[in-house]
Amino acid sequence: MLQDATSSLGPWSWWILGLVLLAAELAAPGVFLIWIGAAAIVVGALSLMFWDTGFWSWQIQFLVFAVLAIAFALAGRRFYASRKETSDEPLLNRRGESLVGRTATLNEPITEGRGRIRLDDTWWSVMGPDLPAGTRVKVVASSGRDLSVEAA
Repeated sequence: MLQDATSSLGPWSWWILGLVLLAAELAAPGVFLIWIGAAAIVVGALSLMFWDTGFWSWQIQFLVFAVLAIAFALAGRRFYASRKETSDEPLLNRRGESLVGRTATLNEPITEGRGRIRLDDTWWSVMGPDLPAGTRVKVVASSGRDLSVEAA
């Protein structure tokens, strides 16, 4: 069946497979199918050149496709891994870490190492030395949803 489809469509079967894989990348993005689709398109281009030669059987085409798909996927992974984009807001989704260095007033006293402060519009659980309510504290660290504070 595969051999019949390949022989009836000729070298265009690889182009169709490549375009289907590229469309699948658009439907389910993950930057993986694009490399396999590119390998299929390259095999299609090679098939246009070598279709009438005796050595370009479907087995060779599949082998070239497999090698190119692996090579393109590894090259793409290396390309995207080397691109380290710096952000103008590096702590955007790490709100607790963005509060380190800020000062606030204790709304609830720290007893047995736990208390609460209000920063901006949020109440935060804090850990630190026992301090009375109304004391100015400085946020020195963040771990998950808890902030570590010390007297300012």
